[in-house]
Amino acid sequence: MHTQNTKQGLKVRLDHMFTDREFFMRSHGQVRFLTISAKLQKRVVYSIAAALAIWLLITLAMMINQLTVTGERMALAQKEAEVNSTESRLANYKESIEDVAADLKQRQDVLDQMTEQFVGEQSEAVKAAEQKQTDEQLSENTQKISAAFPEAAQLAKLEARQILYARHLTKAAMKRTEQAAEAIRKFGLNPDKLSKNSMDAMGGPLIPYFKKQNQQLHPTLERLNLALQQMDALERTLIAIPSGKPSSTGMLSSSYGYRRDPFTGGGAMHSGMDFKGPLGQPIMAAAAGMVTHAGWRSGYGKTVEITHGNGLMTRYAHLSRVGVTTGQKIEQGVQLGAMGSTGRSTGTHLHFEVRLNGKAINPRPFLEANTDVLKIKAIARQRANSPKRAESGSSRG
Repeated sequence: MHTQNTKQGLKVRLDHMFTDREFFMRSHGQVRFLTISAKLQKRVVYSIAAALAIWLLITLAMMINQLTVTGERMALAQKEAEVNSTESRLANYKESIEDVAADLKQRQDVLDQMTEQFVGEQSEAVKAAEQKQTDEQLSENTQKISAAFPEAAQLAKLEARQILYARHLTKAAMKRTEQAAEAIRKFGLNPDKLSKNSMDAMGGPLIPYFKKQNQQLHPTLERLNLALQQMDALERTLIAIPSGKPSSTGMLSSSYGYRRDPFTGGGAMHSGMDFKGPLGQPIMAAAAGMVTHAGWRSGYGKTVEITHGNGLMTRYAHLSRVGVTTGQKIEQGVQLGAMGSTGRSTGTHLHFEVRLNGKAINPRPFLEANTDVLKIKAIARQRANSPKRAESGSSRG
């Protein structure tokens, strides 16, 4: 009922809007009448409304079509971008394979150099560790490349093998470092202070190892390098410590420390140990080093002094003959001269001193080193004197 009333009301309003209308026009004294019927008015208005509606529909359809085309173009552009991105990633991966191969070759060169410089021949344990392979050490970059390119798998395995080898070598170096430190302590010396002396004297021109700027060692290789340097410093320190007997005679006539002076009878400090023996008894170097004095020294007579590095020096006094010259490099056990009684002496004997940074210390711990300590020292000396390390050292100098 309400809907019918609404329709009737709308019809009445339209009828009221569209009524017959008359217009008159005067021309040349004549009056003409023009009548526009309500029906005609409705037709004109309905036609205009229909035209507007059609125009709006066409415009809306064109807009929808334009939006659809734009969406399709955007989707196509996105697909093209994805394809280009994939191709770019593939190209980057191919370049990365070459970069990884170059890095691995350079890393292998570093490993070979470190092994030759600090270790010489590889131990059997390290050789066995080098043969093992693991995926745990693969870098994220190598994993991606290996997944994208099966041919890169060999590079991934090589990287893992290198890192594993470096870690085993680091552990071996740390073990030898601790063994050397313990041996030095048994001589009554401080390994930290002695090794610091050897590490302080370093220099030379800057020659970058890597071709790329700001390129650094892999962290595993950095740790290995540090461990090998510490091992090398301590083992060199251990080698420099005098442990060989300066004379084959075992007759000790005077010890280190306080004693009654044989000339004055008063109390005096004896800075070394005296070994009694026959005239001409060979006197040998207690450790390798350089002769820094060979000749007469007041109170000591004919004397040989050898500097071993790290502040250590040995003195051999009251000799009857000196058989070396100043500046001469010698090895442990080389004959320096012959036993005598020159200088302030009451009879044929050798006065043997050990000095650290110019201060006399008790030689007894050096002459009474046990077999284990001497074995560790022998291993360190063998490594230091290996032909490969000698060649490496001469090339670095």
